[in-house]
Amino acid sequence: MTNPIAKLSFWGVRGSTPTVDPATWRYGGNTPCLELVAPDGSQIILDCGTGLRTLGSRWGNGGGEAGHPEETHILVTHYHWDHIQGLPFFSPLYDEKNQFQFYSFRSKFLGRDSLRQVFETQMALPYFPVDFSAMSARRKFREVEGGEKFAVGSNRVSTQWLNHPQGCLGYRIETPAGVVVYATDNEPGDAKLDKSLRELAQGADILINDAQFTAKQLATNRKGWGHSSWNEGVKLAREVGAKTLVLFHHDPDSTDRMVDELLREAREEFDSVFAASEGMVITLGAAGEPVQAHMPGSRTTFRREAHFRANVSGLTAEGQKFEEDTVVRDLSLQGALISLKHSPRIQSELQVTMETPGADGVQEMKLRGYVVRIEEGAEKGTTAVGVVFTD
Repeated sequence: MTNPIAKLSFWGVRGSTPTVDPATWRYGGNTPCLELVAPDGSQIILDCGTGLRTLGSRWGNGGGEAGHPEETHILVTHYHWDHIQGLPFFSPLYDEKNQFQFYSFRSKFLGRDSLRQVFETQMALPYFPVDFSAMSARRKFREVEGGEKFAVGSNRVSTQWLNHPQGCLGYRIETPAGVVVYATDNEPGDAKLDKSLRELAQGADILINDAQFTAKQLATNRKGWGHSSWNEGVKLAREVGAKTLVLFHHDPDSTDRMVDELLREAREEFDSVFAASEGMVITLGAAGEPVQAHMPGSRTTFRREAHFRANVSGLTAEGQKFEEDTVVRDLSLQGALISLKHSPRIQSELQVTMETPGADGVQEMKLRGYVVRIEEGAEKGTTAVGVVFTD
């Protein structure tokens, strides 16, 4: 009997506004959108930021898991721009063969049918060239409140209010493969809402938590903005017994190197932590194995075969230091695919020293790389490690 498997894909991970500068390329600049495909085939989309466009563009090309169920469920946390702005560009909504069920809350500022109103308004004249009626897919809207429970296929969804200006919902999705909790856009400090969040996140296999600000920002110039920090995420994960923490909703001004540092600090305090990255996929339900995240090859760049002797050092998936000699056989302008006997931790830093022949003989080129992809190597007993060079 096979174990039930669920796949969680990250299509947008940035907060507040999209970014396009090179300094944020590695983690990605699209605003929030996740996709969970449960063991029964149910497809659940979390939020409609600009990452939704990317999911839609892969709808018929093997991206977005499954052959697509009869109905896709979309859970919207709240109505700020970064969580809804991808909807007009979501191509499956323009196909009459598709059917979508939307969920969110009734806003006190909008009243009945708040979610429908929000979607219609952002596509109204003069903001968009066509209006909401151009979308030919079947659409249904359901209003939910904090503290509700409902079923999506054989999966159970629970909601709780989070502490964010104008309101926000957190979602807990219980599947036969594990429990995913999505708690973005929350500022700790309200005792009642903090308790609700702990109830929502209790025993989660995957806890996706807002980590937009640093602890210093949260205590000073960003207090009251409705966001959290990695410190608070670690604290919450410990309190509720979460197995894996995912830092999410990266600030638009946080470069990849800044997120690297936040991740490094978080991993010093909590064992299983990842920083959300576009294209990252987390698999739940693998028997006897810790939660693993991987990056698909689509995030790699233009590559050519090469042959450089190299020395690589870093940390294994178990957190042990390693160093080994190898050969780099696949090189790009931004990274490399390296064959190793060790299996380093995803999103960890590697030191790569390569021998490069030149007019003055063999020279050493020292590079700092970041692990974005791990897969089975071509040779038995090896791991193919995709690295993006940061220095």
